[in-house]
Amino acid sequence: MEQRQFGSMKRSVAVIGQGTWKIDSSDSFADLSVRASAIAALRRGIDLGMTHIDTAEMYGIAEDVTAEAIALRRDEVFLVSKVLPGNASRKGTISACEKSLARLKTDRLDSYLLHWRGQHPLPETIAAFEQLQDEGKILSWGVSNFDVPDLEAVYKIAGEGRLVCNQVLYHLQERAIEHAVIPWCEKHAVAVVAYSPFGHDDFPRPHTAGGRVLQEIATEHDTTARAVALRFLVRQKSLFTIPKASNPEHSADNALAGELNLTAAELARIDEAFPRGPRPRSLPML
Repeated sequence: MEQRQFGSMKRSVAVIGQGTWKIDSSDSFADLSVRASAIAALRRGIDLGMTHIDTAEMYGIAEDVTAEAIALRRDEVFLVSKVLPGNASRKGTISACEKSLARLKTDRLDSYLLHWRGQHPLPETIAAFEQLQDEGKILSWGVSNFDVPDLEAVYKIAGEGRLVCNQVLYHLQERAIEHAVIPWCEKHAVAVVAYSPFGHDDFPRPHTAGGRVLQEIATEHDTTARAVALRFLVRQKSLFTIPKASNPEHSADNALAGELNLTAAELARIDEAFPRGPRPRSLPML
């Protein structure tokens, strides 16, 4: 699995990681077979080098499932969680982080993110992040769903080199971040992590024009259309992605993108098939 430097951190991270939002297909872990499948998917992903694992307090029991999946393998994993905006006061951020650490059964997070911007002042949240980092409970911090004005606000508070990543919605049919967010992050050595890289139940079907392009390229490389899509989304050095998989077979499919090399002509075909469109007034998010 290809690894790249993660923002300003002196650490390499798998370019294809693993997300845990709604990792269970039934939206409930009450069915033990569903839970077991989710755990097996994460473990298979780690085996295949997808060691960047993302979760959040908002995802509920997903942190507990992640803890079980990484048991005895914590040192192999780049582990990320997120604080909800409603909890992101200075005291609340510290408390939320400590609760996530307890659920994840670990003594530190590799990165801790503000899930989206809320009502609590950013200086409070950032002060909490810095305190948590000083205490060794987190090794870095970042944000999620931040547009350029929000990123600029963080930069003015924290300065260069503190913000390590911005996790944002990014898939072939939603390329808004290419207008300004990616250029800003590249300028400031901030990693861009794409969530929901297959869209929201709307991945291009094989019979559509875009779907045919993906399948033709996949056939040339003896891989899958989804692997081709993932590879396009990480075509620049600042980009990472965290697809979800609810079973080990899906994890193996996602991992195919980790070593896939697309030609400039193939990237251009995908770019043409899925135009990025105009810059929206606000940053899309789920």
